[in-house]
Amino acid sequence: MIEARHLRILRAVAGTGSFSAAARELGCTQPAVSQQMKALEQSAGTPLLVRAGREMRLTQAGEALVRHAAGILAGLTAAEEEVAAIAGLRAGRVRLVSFPSGSSTLVPTALAAMRAEHPGTRISLVEAEPPRSVEMLRDGDCDVALAFRYAGSDPAGPGSGGAGAPAAEGWEDLVVRPLLTDRLVGLVPAGHRLAGSASVRMAELADEPWIAGCPRCRRHLVEVCEDAGFTPRIDFATDDYPAVAGLVGAGLGVAVLPELAVESVRAKGVSTLAVEPAVEREVVALTLPDLARVPAVAATLAELERAAAR
Repeated sequence: MIEARHLRILRAVAGTGSFSAAARELGCTQPAVSQQMKALEQSAGTPLLVRAGREMRLTQAGEALVRHAAGILAGLTAAEEEVAAIAGLRAGRVRLVSFPSGSSTLVPTALAAMRAEHPGTRISLVEAEPPRSVEMLRDGDCDVALAFRYAGSDPAGPGSGGAGAPAAEGWEDLVVRPLLTDRLVGLVPAGHRLAGSASVRMAELADEPWIAGCPRCRRHLVEVCEDAGFTPRIDFATDDYPAVAGLVGAGLGVAVLPELAVESVRAKGVSTLAVEPAVEREVVALTLPDLARVPAVAATLAELERAAAR
């Protein structure tokens, strides 16, 4: 195997014409240069230098190796500089995937801080709900996934335990960075009999028409309502949080949304109420163990934590 240090010494010998001059140029001893050249010739399987009087001259194989050495060493230097830039956060890339309400609340603050602190780091963003976002992380399609899980529910979605599975099941192979606890909030039309109340129990909404959110949130809504003793009559379902608020504001039903989702929409004609007993979901940032050691990924996780703490 030809090593970069051998190539550097060979170039020095070719440029100076002797082992002793190459040693002075490289800041080492003449025996060390001689030893390294013997090791290089053994690796190459052919003589690379011949002595001509007081000078060392290159063989044909030596000339070929020196010719290639320039490009090899230049490429290695460029690679070392690029890696050093990434390690020092002067360069790098982070691919972030987030669910919509996280994209409109936590992500902007975190990315603005990253741009201010580390302008050389490029961050891209795409949206996906869990479990799709978690699949993207495992498949190598992103570096950080902003996700959520409901208390007592399986974070990986259907097919891996279902409701009632341990909350951590399905994420054991990932680095899980908790960000915040997001409580569900009740939404009723402004003219509703419960509008203006501080809180509402789910059972009080048993006879109401419901507007449901994303498929996973919809499943959780049914579970929460069934725990309260009824099955919700879902008249409308949409993945769009502003649409949920708009339908409630138009008097077409009631809904529950996470607080982050309520923060991300301008709900007109809607009254919000705390849901009792509290129904919560945990918002987390996920990455792979090896990626967690990458400086740009670690910095992104730290900024997401700071954004959640504000």
